[in-house]
Amino acid sequence: MPDSEFDQKKFDPPRLALNRIYTKTGDQGQTHLAGGQRVSKDTPRIECYGTVDELNAFVGMAVISSAEFVPALAPILRRVQHELFNLGSILATKPEDVHPHQARVTEAEVRQLEIEIDRMNADLAPLRSFVLPGGTRLNTELHACRTICRRAERLAVTLARDEPIPAEAIQYLNRLSDAFFVWSRWVNHVLGVAEVLWEPNQAASGNVSGL
Repeated sequence: MPDSEFDQKKFDPPRLALNRIYTKTGDQGQTHLAGGQRVSKDTPRIECYGTVDELNAFVGMAVISSAEFVPALAPILRRVQHELFNLGSILATKPEDVHPHQARVTEAEVRQLEIEIDRMNADLAPLRSFVLPGGTRLNTELHACRTICRRAERLAVTLARDEPIPAEAIQYLNRLSDAFFVWSRWVNHVLGVAEVLWEPNQAASGNVSGL
């Protein structure tokens, strides 16, 4: 659905009341989609939005760390958490059950990530080697987010092979994983901590003098 259809409109607010946490309805390995369909908990759709949920939890950890060490990043990551929940909403819904104002990710979210990637990447020196997670805890948390995001993207591609999902879902996950990479480098830059570069000969086989 084009962004223009969302102009001057808001997504529907949540409509739920969680009075009971356990219902025992999932004891046989099935769960409900947003449209009410009962499906196995290991179907590609559940795997996909379940991984998006996992990613959201890791982003939450990065929010706490960034608020303490790199406050400028914290509101961006908090926004991403809301966007990931919106993404989960649309992934949990079969196309025929999607409502016009149901939460989702759109081209606007993709464009905003691109703006932030370009702005922060402009502060960074060109890479001469691959980087390893490290230097600061926040850097490693953002790398964990990046790898989970890539897994979510792969699962979305798998899901899209058999069932229709919005194209923006895959685009968003692709840009977001790039954003996590740039943010991981950027926080070390802001904190004045050197990046950990990949050095192939730091492997045991390359360090023959230590034998």
